[in-house]
Amino acid sequence: MRIEDYAMIGDTHSAALVGMDGSVDWLCLPRFDSPSCFARLLGDEHNGFWRLAAAGHDRAARRAYVEDTLVLATDWETSTGTARVVDFMPPRSGNPDLVRIVEGLSGTVEMTTEIRIRFDYGRIVPWARRIGGHLHAIGGPDSVWVHSPICLRGGDYRHEATFTVAAGERVPFVFTWHPSHRPQPERIDPLRELGLTVAVWRDWVSRCGYRGPWRDAVVRSLITLKALTYSPTGGIVAAPTTSLPEHLGGVRNWDYRYCWLRDAAMALDALLRCGYIEEADAWRVWLLRAIAGRPEDHQIMYGVAGERRLPEMTLDWLPGYEGSRPVRIGNGAAGQFQLDVYGQVVNALYRARKQGMAPDDYTWSLLLKGAVFLEHNWDRPDEGLWEVRGPRRHFVHSKVMAWLAFDRMTRAAELGRTGPFDRWAALRDRIHAEVCDKGYDPVRNTFTQSYGSRELDAALLQIPIVGFLPPDDPRVIGTVEAIERELMTDGFVLRYPLAEDNPVDGLPGREGAFLACSFWLAEARAMIGRHNDAVELFQHLIALTNDVGLLAEEYDPTTDRQLGNFPQAFSHIHLIR
Repeated sequence: MRIEDYAMIGDTHSAALVGMDGSVDWLCLPRFDSPSCFARLLGDEHNGFWRLAAAGHDRAARRAYVEDTLVLATDWETSTGTARVVDFMPPRSGNPDLVRIVEGLSGTVEMTTEIRIRFDYGRIVPWARRIGGHLHAIGGPDSVWVHSPICLRGGDYRHEATFTVAAGERVPFVFTWHPSHRPQPERIDPLRELGLTVAVWRDWVSRCGYRGPWRDAVVRSLITLKALTYSPTGGIVAAPTTSLPEHLGGVRNWDYRYCWLRDAAMALDALLRCGYIEEADAWRVWLLRAIAGRPEDHQIMYGVAGERRLPEMTLDWLPGYEGSRPVRIGNGAAGQFQLDVYGQVVNALYRARKQGMAPDDYTWSLLLKGAVFLEHNWDRPDEGLWEVRGPRRHFVHSKVMAWLAFDRMTRAAELGRTGPFDRWAALRDRIHAEVCDKGYDPVRNTFTQSYGSRELDAALLQIPIVGFLPPDDPRVIGTVEAIERELMTDGFVLRYPLAEDNPVDGLPGREGAFLACSFWLAEARAMIGRHNDAVELFQHLIALTNDVGLLAEEYDPTTDRQLGNFPQAFSHIHLIR
């Protein structure tokens, strides 16, 4: 399967990827960042999967989400009839469940299913046995039950069955995980849970306040952000996957099953724009718990419950998606210094207050402490927005975001807050002057990636978006035009130049076009008055969504494929914006 051949289902605790071939190839339980039960996405059939499809067919005829839900309906057409497989994860009240229901639509259809449960990212083959007619698999801390009226035959460390469904019949399968030291959980009613799951999602979507153009794409993106939210804490993961490559066969493979402050702050803004105050407030509470403590100990990313230690390691037994190695879990970027997150967080909380979120003294106290830290550290080089693994630099985008933090802290006076506003305003103006002096190339009329460099960076498109300079400033227009000349390839925007003479990120190889950057260009074009160009680019990007409206992190125009972890919150956030 190509990356875009997958659809996501989830229960706002974790998520599964289901391919066009009817196979669940990725599922981590009980949380987004738990070890997987199915890992064929990053390996092969020996690393675990669960296929449910029409016998003799490799690809479904069509699929779609049930309107305004995260319930996936996949249709299989054969010479004898049509059947539908409905996949979903019910709202969790206890243990996580994955439900698959086969429905006969017309005639009769022979269906086949094969399941290989592999715990710990495809490494552990569980001990499987049949109890009371149902399959039970156990291995270390993990235990799974598979309930169905269909008898699954075992052999060669897998279980399979062939059965026939006629028009009007429904055949359910329920996959339930629980800790192996706990007793067998109560069984759910899959048909009842289907109705409940549809109702819950539709009720959530009914609260959307957006009524503008491209509403279907916006709503699907909102549902995706909601699905990537870990509901017990309010944290939003960047993606439900790890190590899907930014270049096929390359080493740019990262674990995105964590909560980046930058991504989550932008998600907060997107949710607020569409009327989701409750979700935004849940994120604020998560943020306050995660960053509580000394400002110098703040991280750019955390676990879904606010965990700080996210050690990076490789899983050498997995060959990687299309041979893209290494497969990584954890993320070493958690220890990086990135100035821009301070501006993103302060800006998100400022906008939240402006859009009606209730004031909170505790939040302001934490922001005050953060401002003190930033006053003494804004002039340090950092790893920047793109989490480079080369030497630290004075990235222009990072300095612009430091300016943004002090600008928004100063504006808090409008909201009735007290603080050293004159000092912050003076520092804001000092940063502004320095960026315009050291980060701008007057010969080429463009801002640059870092002080003293000639390279460009798509993050510079944020300059008019955050209000650092007005859109009609010649330096803004010059920067937009320079990025179009130097960073665009086949109509898409690269993050920055990748070349041997520009070792900014410390990594070999190339990557696809980062989709969020192209959305930034559409927004910047609209701001500088090029509305038709903006719409043309935006429609081009919308057309890249897969058949169920999902986007990965990047796109490779040479192979016409999506790349990177999937689905990617950052891409959908900027689609909404």
